[in-house]
Amino acid sequence: MENKTEMDEFILLGFTNFQGFGPLLFPLFLLFYLVTLLGNSLIVLVILAEPCLHTPMYFFLSNLSCLDICYATVTVPKMLAGFLSGPQAISFCGCLAQLHFFHFTGSSEGVLLAVMGYDRYVAICYPLRYAVIMNKPVCLLLASVTWSTGFFHALVHTVMTSRLHFCGPKLVQHFFCDIKPLLRLACGSIQLNISLLNIVTGSLVMISFFLTLLSYLYIIAFLFLKVQSHRLKAFSTCSSHLTVVVLFYIPVLVNYLSSSSEESLQQEMIATLMYNVGVSVLNPLIYTLRNKEMKHAISKIVRKIWLAKI
Repeated sequence: MENKTEMDEFILLGFTNFQGFGPLLFPLFLLFYLVTLLGNSLIVLVILAEPCLHTPMYFFLSNLSCLDICYATVTVPKMLAGFLSGPQAISFCGCLAQLHFFHFTGSSEGVLLAVMGYDRYVAICYPLRYAVIMNKPVCLLLASVTWSTGFFHALVHTVMTSRLHFCGPKLVQHFFCDIKPLLRLACGSIQLNISLLNIVTGSLVMISFFLTLLSYLYIIAFLFLKVQSHRLKAFSTCSSHLTVVVLFYIPVLVNYLSSSSEESLQQEMIATLMYNVGVSVLNPLIYTLRNKEMKHAISKIVRKIWLAKI
């Protein structure tokens, strides 16, 4: 891979409009990050520990929690350091690694939400055949496709960004190394990178969103046309997932399908912060507070721990 860069590091400027509020923002976002780590780790451990949760739905939920942990960890530590000490230096290789893993985990999460939507569609519309359709090999295949799609999508952007010529300035107008802020610093033609961003990323986002939406359209049609009773109970099984889908896709669509003009820079950063930090924080709360099986499993484990200490 040919690397034509003349600089060995970038400077992440972060939220320049909120530099004076760094000491106040640091404990707030540190709390969000800790909730993300602890909440999602709790979900994974509970699912592993409780045999009653060894189902396709919770298998995919554990994958989502792992993605959320990685997703926030890619960007938040540097952002937290920026709140305390100002702009942060990051090496060229570190910048590419951050770009890669951000898009790897982010795009994997989008695909996984579509897979989870399909899982809910099969569970509600074909309950008697659910165990046959969503068997263990199928679940493992869907999870593998999810992670592989995210990895190769991110790899395309990482390789193409690494081939750009950066001749200065090295100030990145963002709190992490994302594609659009880096393209603003590149010398020479970036048309191919822009096209890949619009076509590859745009297609992946829209296809995942469309498949998720299609699953829920089928679910809604099935509940209202064929199910005469227990509609609310049936729909409650996927309400948490639907909430996460809405929270994830609104800022994603605002960010990557908007213009890349200077005027939209702050809007892009806030949108990125919403689906990078906000969704990762809310996911464990949504899936634990609105899920009776998760609450029952957590209380069961707490009782076991309490009884063991007595």
